[in-house]
Amino acid sequence: MTDQAAPATLMAPSNPPPMRRGKFRLATPYWALPVVAYLILFLVVPLASNAVRSVTLGAAATDTWVYYEKLFFDPYYSRIFLETFKVAIIVTVVTLIMGYPVAYFMVRYAGRWNTLIVFCMIAPLLTSIIMRTFGWRVLFARRGLMNVWLTDLGIISRPLAILSEPISVYMGLVHVMVPFMVLSITAVLQGVDLRLEESARVLGASRWRAFCNVTLPLTLDGIATGCILVFVITNGSFLTMLLLGDGKVQTLSLLIYQQFNLTQDVGFAATMGNVLLVTAMICLFLQMRFVRRKGVKS
Repeated sequence: MTDQAAPATLMAPSNPPPMRRGKFRLATPYWALPVVAYLILFLVVPLASNAVRSVTLGAAATDTWVYYEKLFFDPYYSRIFLETFKVAIIVTVVTLIMGYPVAYFMVRYAGRWNTLIVFCMIAPLLTSIIMRTFGWRVLFARRGLMNVWLTDLGIISRPLAILSEPISVYMGLVHVMVPFMVLSITAVLQGVDLRLEESARVLGASRWRAFCNVTLPLTLDGIATGCILVFVITNGSFLTMLLLGDGKVQTLSLLIYQQFNLTQDVGFAATMGNVLLVTAMICLFLQMRFVRRKGVKS
């Protein structure tokens, strides 16, 4: 056995060669080609063709920028342009006011009920937005639950036309957007060290002052992310404006739908779509700059 083991011992290297260190690669760059091709075919090409339509179709065939001038300088369309931003800003502010306390409760006090709260908050998002919006129509109808309860309690003497008022649009949008705001703030609030608040309390700060001076500044990244997310999604929403409010809330997204289905002015609809796209890109750029400056990665 000694004679047989000796050659094996001589053949085995005394010190294994050092492993070559280099950059780790999961796959060759060629595996990204299907993804790149998919993005070019279904994202870049449609967006580029939409931009071309806005300056070549319809009246733009003779005057290239006529649709953009019409959108920004015509009093009717400029009012709708401003109305779109007003709706998005109001929904964002209301969603923040409602969402932050919910996120704070989930992180600080919910404990084992946190999972159930998240499920109850996300469950409506799993249903179609058409069904949710028609649910609001059933609730706010003249003989709906809201009017029946208010009448039975003696608060009102006759049914209210809530469905015909802009408030129904805002309530429908806030109902859809609150989960996005809560989840954005919750993700950042979970990373705030509770000992910082306790240290502020030990140094004499009240609970409210510790929240304003310690917790709130540390969650600004989540607030900014949630606000930009809600703002961008609200800008592109049109089904809620279509089914609620009886057309009293006119936004660009609803006008695009009307341009395609009623007037069939594809060039003007493409122009409004490009404006909404640029607005969303600006918001995402600001969000990236804000997150990078505040260092959310830490």
